[in-house]
Amino acid sequence: MADISLPTSASPEGDNQALRADNDQLRADQAAASTQEAAQARYQQSQARFRTVFENSPLGQKIITPDLTIRQANPAVVRMLGLRSPDELVGRKIREFAHPDHRADWQQLQTKLWEHKLPHFALETCLVRADGSSFWCQVTSVLFPDEGGELGYTILEDISARKGLEAQLQRLYDAQETILQLATHDIKAPIAQIELLTDLLQREVASRAGEGPPPPEMVHYLGLIQRACTHATGLLEDVLYVGDLDEHDLEKQATDLNAYLTARLEGHRPAADEQGVMLALDLPAEPVYGRLHPDKFGRVLDNLLGNALKFTPTGGTITLGVQVHEGHVRLTVQDTGIGIPGKLHTHLFDKFNPTRRKGLHGEPTTGLGLFIAKQIVQLHGGDIWLESREQQGTTFFIELP
Repeated sequence: MADISLPTSASPEGDNQALRADNDQLRADQAAASTQEAAQARYQQSQARFRTVFENSPLGQKIITPDLTIRQANPAVVRMLGLRSPDELVGRKIREFAHPDHRADWQQLQTKLWEHKLPHFALETCLVRADGSSFWCQVTSVLFPDEGGELGYTILEDISARKGLEAQLQRLYDAQETILQLATHDIKAPIAQIELLTDLLQREVASRAGEGPPPPEMVHYLGLIQRACTHATGLLEDVLYVGDLDEHDLEKQATDLNAYLTARLEGHRPAADEQGVMLALDLPAEPVYGRLHPDKFGRVLDNLLGNALKFTPTGGTITLGVQVHEGHVRLTVQDTGIGIPGKLHTHLFDKFNPTRRKGLHGEPTTGLGLFIAKQIVQLHGGDIWLESREQQGTTFFIELP
C-alpha cells in the first residue's frame, strides 16, 4: 500500500509569534499616530500663539522675502504707514515706502541679511506714509529658515519723538557751544590787554630802580594780576580746545617717536631749569614709530609734562620714555614728585576735575588738562592710566595701537 503524505499544520507557537508581531506593529502605528497628532497639536498651538502676538503687538511686525517683498504684516504696520488693511501691503516691496533719501538703508539690510548671512540686523531709517508725511523708525530684522529658504522677521518701532528730541537737544547744544566759543574769544582780548598793561607797569617800575626800590605791595599786586591773567588765558584756551576736539577728526601720520619726544621735551627745559628739575629721556636704541596727529598729541605730552613740573620739587627728575610692549607703543611720563593720593585717582580724568590741586609753587590748574589728554588719546584709539603713591612719584602710561 502506498504511503499518503498529509499537509503539516502550522504549530501553535508560530501562530502566537505572528499574532504578537501584528499586535506590536499595531501598537507602534498607534503610538506614531498619537505622537504625530500631539506634534500637530503643539504646532497648531504655537501657530496660534504666534498669530496672537503678531496681530496684537503694538510694534509693527512684518515678514519679508529676500527681495524685500512683504509676505505678511500686522495691523500696527498698517496703522504706521497710514493704510487701511494688510492687503494694501502684502505683495509690495518695503522700498516703496522708503523716504527717497533713505532707500539705500533697505539695500544695506538686504545685503547684511541675505548676502553676508548675519543672523540679525538693525538700523534707523525714514519711511513715508500714504498721505505723504514721513516718520523715523527703528528697524530690527531677524533671519529665519522657511521652506528651504530664508525670510526676514522685521520689527518696526516709530522713534519720531526720540529723533525730534535728539534734534532739539543738538540744536540747543550747538547754540550753547557757539555762545561759549564767541564769549571765550571775546574775553581773551581784554585779558590780553590787562597782561600788556601789567607788563608795561612792571617795566616802568624796573626803569625807575635808580630812584629807589618800588613799594613791595606794588610788585606783589602786579605779580598777582599777571598770574591771574595767565590762569584765565589757560582756562579759555582749554575750553576752546575741548570744543575743537568735538568738531574735527584726527589725521594721523607715521611719526618717529624717538625724535618727536626729544623735540617735545626741549620745550619744557627752560621751566625745568628755573625750578631746578632735571629732564631725562628713556628711548630705545632703534627708532619706534607710531601713528598720531603731531600737534594734537603734543598737547597730551605738554599737559602731562606741565603737571609733572608743578608737582616735582627742586632736585627731582622727570623722565619721558617710549617702548614697544606686547605689540603696542607705550609712552611714559614719570616723575619723582609728591605723588597723587589714591582717593583722587578715580576722578582725575574728569572734566573740571573737582579734586584738582595747586602746584608746589602755587600754580593754578584749570581742571581740564587731564580730561583733554584722555580725549585726545582715545581719539587715537589708545588708552591712558597712571600709577602713583604719595611722596613716591607718579607715572602716566599711554598705550597706542
